[in-house]
Amino acid sequence: MPELPDVTIYIEALETRAVGHVLQRVKLMNAFILRTAVPPISSAEGKRVTEMRRVGKRIVFVLEGSLYLVLHLMIAGRLRWVLPGKKPPNTLALLEFDNGVLAFTEAGTKRRASLHLLSSLEGLDPGGVDLFEVTVEEFARRLRSGNHTLKRALTDPHLFSGIGNAYSDEILHRAKLSPILLTSKITDEEVTRLHAATQEVMREWIDRLRAQAGGNFPEKVTAFREEMAVHGRYGKPCPVCGAPVQRIVFAENETNYCARCQTGGKILADRALSRLLKKSWPRTLEELE
Repeated sequence: MPELPDVTIYIEALETRAVGHVLQRVKLMNAFILRTAVPPISSAEGKRVTEMRRVGKRIVFVLEGSLYLVLHLMIAGRLRWVLPGKKPPNTLALLEFDNGVLAFTEAGTKRRASLHLLSSLEGLDPGGVDLFEVTVEEFARRLRSGNHTLKRALTDPHLFSGIGNAYSDEILHRAKLSPILLTSKITDEEVTRLHAATQEVMREWIDRLRAQAGGNFPEKVTAFREEMAVHGRYGKPCPVCGAPVQRIVFAENETNYCARCQTGGKILADRALSRLLKKSWPRTLEELE
């Protein structure tokens, strides 16, 4: 799922291409993508884009007449900017402007990406705090507002804005903290470390993705990047200590971590494999070797 860094770069690209231009037509190739009926999608046509906003992981086109076109990419949704005269790809929806077409695509067969046309943004924001504005004290208060694992707390949109599966792995690795450490047990020093790591990792990735785009519309938006420290790098060496990156698989999500850097050498139980292997499941890096 595109997270804060990717969504930020998408919005920056759209600010230079869509703001000030008229949305001439919204062409739905798959009716399921539109999740609202009032106001009708046709009322967005002919309206000028006055601003681009981010609400969590959502991309918002602010239109004349107090209308808001909201794109939620979910896991596999992606955007492509197609210049006039070029053929747009097979897609879910096309937003046609005088200077180009924004193609809203989604890989796979599960239709999770969505498009909403709203007359108000009230109730849209789940309440997650801006990562670059939150103080250490507020960060700590939100972390400790419930008793969950750090992984779950960081990815809760009601607590923090824009963090998902991929960057939570990178943040926790930078902070040298276990993804399953309970928020009720985190120390003040660890909170400070995690707060700093959250801001550092997100700033670094925004800068990196901005440089990679080079002013062009971002094309390679993915949750798996070679420059990442642990996410999507199961079995590969940790860039800090060289130990093989480990993982916990649950449903469609995978948590990656370094046992040496984050869990004191302990390999965390994978629900599926540890049950299958039972006593043969390695508990430490030494047993794994």
